[in-house]
Amino acid sequence: MCGFPDAKGDQCDGCGKLVNAIELIDPKCKICKGTPGPKTSKHIFIDLAKVTPELKAFVDRQAVEGGWSYNAKFFTDNLIKEGLHGRCITRDLKWGTPVPNEEFKDKVFYVWFDAPIGYISITANYLGAETEDWREWWQNPKEVELFQFMGKDNTTFHTVIFPSTLIGTRVNWTLLKTISTTEFLNYEMDEKTGKPKKFSKSRGTGIFGDDAMNTGIPSEVWRYYLLANRPEQ
Repeated sequence: MCGFPDAKGDQCDGCGKLVNAIELIDPKCKICKGTPGPKTSKHIFIDLAKVTPELKAFVDRQAVEGGWSYNAKFFTDNLIKEGLHGRCITRDLKWGTPVPNEEFKDKVFYVWFDAPIGYISITANYLGAETEDWREWWQNPKEVELFQFMGKDNTTFHTVIFPSTLIGTRVNWTLLKTISTTEFLNYEMDEKTGKPKKFSKSRGTGIFGDDAMNTGIPSEVWRYYLLANRPEQ
């Protein structure tokens, strides 16, 4: 889309667009650095086009009522205007949540389809998996408001993919009210490009929870520092 050299096979960290691996300009294997080739494989897709009218109505309403940050609303609106299509929600991997379907028993769910569902299952397990108390939070939109905070690269999954998944079930779920997204937090300069490198857990760029803990600096200091430097632009 934008020529970013380090785009991944599901989303570009340069422009934030959703990307199918087959669209990468110069694909490289993360492990061996070789050039992968396409293979035919049967997968499950979520048909985002079918719920687009309802999703758009949800976004238009909640962005105003929930006071969405500018970049969250702008980015989501652009995705909807471009047109939403089928999104693959399974992967040919060994690790992950197995698909509970005999035909797809050797596949797992794509992590960003599966992870938001974990918000609900974590609540259910915390309150006691044998009870129905979790529904008071996740199926009670009249009395519960859902706020979410994240970096802008995860916006798509929380304003499009996850809400579409919930809307498509025809169950009265508690949907996102307010989302506040930040720009990327730059950590150090890239010696090769001369440009700043953003925090990235997968690339090991930045300071993470265990690093912060090992310094002995009180957690309140880290919290203050992060809030004071929260990047909005």
